[in-house]
Amino acid sequence: MSAIPAHEQGDFKNAYRFAMFALAVVVGVTALTARLLFLQVLPGTQTGVQAAGTTDSTALQQVDPSRGLIYTADGKALVKNVVDYTVTVTPSDLPLDQEPAVATRLGSILKVDPVSIEVQIDSKTGSLYLPVKIADGIDAAVARFIQENSAVLPGVKVVVTSKRQYLTQKLFAEIVGYEGQITEAQYTQLASLGYTKEDIVGQAGLEGYYEQALRGTPGTETVALDTDGKPIPGLVTPGKAAIPGDTLTLNLDSTEQTYAQLALQTALTKAHVTKGVVIVENPQNGKILAMVSLPSYNDQLFADGISYTDFQALLSSPDQPLLNKAIGAQYAPGSTFKLVTATAGLVSGPPGLVATQLAPDPGSGTLTAAQKLLPSIDTTTKILSQPFIRIGGYTYREHDKKAWGLIDIYQGMSYSSDTFFYQLAEMVGLTKLTYWADQYGFGKPTGIDLPETATGIVPTDAWKQANEGLPMFEGELVQAGIGQGYDAATPIQLLNAYTALANGGTVWQPQVVKSITDGASGKVNEVQPVALNHLHAADGTPVSQQVLADLRQATRDVVTSRHTGNLVEIANPATGQRLAVAGKTGTAEFGNPDKHGVLPYHEWFVGYVPANPYSDDFSKPDSQLAVLAFIYGGNSEGNVATEVVKNYLMLHFGLISREALAFDPRTPGYSASWIYKTTNFYSPNGRD
Repeated sequence: MSAIPAHEQGDFKNAYRFAMFALAVVVGVTALTARLLFLQVLPGTQTGVQAAGTTDSTALQQVDPSRGLIYTADGKALVKNVVDYTVTVTPSDLPLDQEPAVATRLGSILKVDPVSIEVQIDSKTGSLYLPVKIADGIDAAVARFIQENSAVLPGVKVVVTSKRQYLTQKLFAEIVGYEGQITEAQYTQLASLGYTKEDIVGQAGLEGYYEQALRGTPGTETVALDTDGKPIPGLVTPGKAAIPGDTLTLNLDSTEQTYAQLALQTALTKAHVTKGVVIVENPQNGKILAMVSLPSYNDQLFADGISYTDFQALLSSPDQPLLNKAIGAQYAPGSTFKLVTATAGLVSGPPGLVATQLAPDPGSGTLTAAQKLLPSIDTTTKILSQPFIRIGGYTYREHDKKAWGLIDIYQGMSYSSDTFFYQLAEMVGLTKLTYWADQYGFGKPTGIDLPETATGIVPTDAWKQANEGLPMFEGELVQAGIGQGYDAATPIQLLNAYTALANGGTVWQPQVVKSITDGASGKVNEVQPVALNHLHAADGTPVSQQVLADLRQATRDVVTSRHTGNLVEIANPATGQRLAVAGKTGTAEFGNPDKHGVLPYHEWFVGYVPANPYSDDFSKPDSQLAVLAFIYGGNSEGNVATEVVKNYLMLHFGLISREALAFDPRTPGYSASWIYKTTNFYSPNGRD
């Protein structure tokens, strides 16, 4: 082995580097020819003969369309497209021996680690002629500085692109969502539609759900390539024009959204808790008028290129700000679920749906066909509410530990008597109970036009066998009758169930988008309401309108009995007329008991008003406004969710000129401070 003289080593290294660079160019040109489809989106065609006899290539290059916009029902723009500056490095234009120096200069300008820039360049697979994105969201002044110093930044270019600017940020973030780099899973799904691995796509909310409509249709242009396969500046021929994306107009109103968020945020702050939901819906068609999930996040962080640290902070937060809890989380519904148990009790058969807990025909030990067709109860039936009932070796207590004696369905609902509904659940049985849960839409998707990631749980025998290898036991049945145990629902499912009660039996598909304006023609296409179900017995018989009217009156009694405190008192200050509200509270235990053996609890309230909100008449299924509030881990003296709905209604109907008046004792139905006091026990003040 011979040694290389020291004075020749530098020449040898230069020759080696030159050889390697020449080899890279040859490989790059070959790769460019083989993979032109990936570089320029569509295959090029060989055209033209220059005077010198050399042949140039042309390629069809994609022209990105303008992404569709999003507006509220009252015309407020939620997003717009703005110019964005992206810094790229094309490896073929950056000499190998200059890469460290260029990375150092560029890192100093962008305030990023030069090593990370080199890693991005060197780790990029594919053609050397394919630009590597280094950073986006660059300030215009920085972009101009880079362009002015291109002589000392070979291979570095500033590309002008478009990005989203979210105009309301946290107010609509959980609805609008955000964009981000296409994932491998998304690319696999969307590649056949012309998407590339470099695309930015909707990742959450409407941006994700309506991605293909908002994106539009890319256009094309023909670019001339020199003999090295590089585009020749200025030699671009327009082709198919890009078609802008569709524009969405929402059912959500910016004022209603502001009222809902204000009412919820104030309540959370006063109760010293962090998570909650408010949803407002029109029971006549399923249109969502407001939807708030707190805490929220700033979707502009994603549009600007969120840092790893900020993203991890959002992902790891116990408050789950990235999760739209209105549609993506499920919780025990508590006493709000008593609507299902009450319906199952008041509605007739048909055969096979009534459990054998009903008194058998004397001497036969089984139910007759006539008995099976009868409702379990009617509005005159009295059931003994008791401090507790015992099933096997277990005790199931009344929520106030006292009870009210013999009560009917109206009193059972208004007092929210647990022992009344324990016994009613036994009377109707598991099959009939779960059938009516399904009828109201529990345990399955609502079909809302947002990414719906939770569908709730309706615990049937089959469900428990599949999950635990055991059948449902009697104690679990009675727990299900009051919305505890295995029962779980999303806030949107629960609101949808009560809108079906309010409108006379139709379960609507909740709709966020009101209309879609076609990006090509400008035609406005109204989104039509979709009825998911009309409440009916298993034989197809529609649910009795009288039964629904009775249940509406029962939910009105919840308010007039003052189970919801002074909600019954809210009134128009000018006329003194009281607002008529019906609804149901719920307290749902969850998690692990504290050192005293007491479980924490969530708080619910779902309510609605008649078409004439000052007419105390719930016999008609004409409500046009229903509101749900949910407080995660409220643990408060009163029901904070009820206060959220109350304060929202005050703002919505103009009963107060500013939110602070909702807490003024001079305001009818004002929100008292004791309600928000943190406790961890059932008090006599409206707990259920």
